[in-house]
Amino acid sequence: MTDTAAALNEVITQMPSRLNTDAAAGLDATIQLDLSGDAGGVWHCTIKDGACMVHDGAHDAPTMTISMEAADYVELASGRLDGMTAFMGDRLRIAGDMGLAMKMQNLFGMG
Repeated sequence: MTDTAAALNEVITQMPSRLNTDAAAGLDATIQLDLSGDAGGVWHCTIKDGACMVHDGAHDAPTMTISMEAADYVELASGRLDGMTAFMGDRLRIAGDMGLAMKMQNLFGMG
């Protein structure tokens, strides 16, 4: 397993425990991660009733999809890459609910 793969696995498996339940109150959403490059893949997490569950593979109708390099997502999730900087620099692409994208920092403490 590469360093990126190990770090990405840790980030994804920790999403449920990192969820800010106060910020997620009343939220019913599915966030899809479409990550390319080394260790890339597709996952989706469902947030409902203040809980988060992560699943392998694509969702039929995600509320929002995040597309970026896997290594950049690790940097974003760890706070070393600012989301707005990544978006403006075309390192982060968002499809779907842009309002949900703006809540990611509060939901998961992401950059």
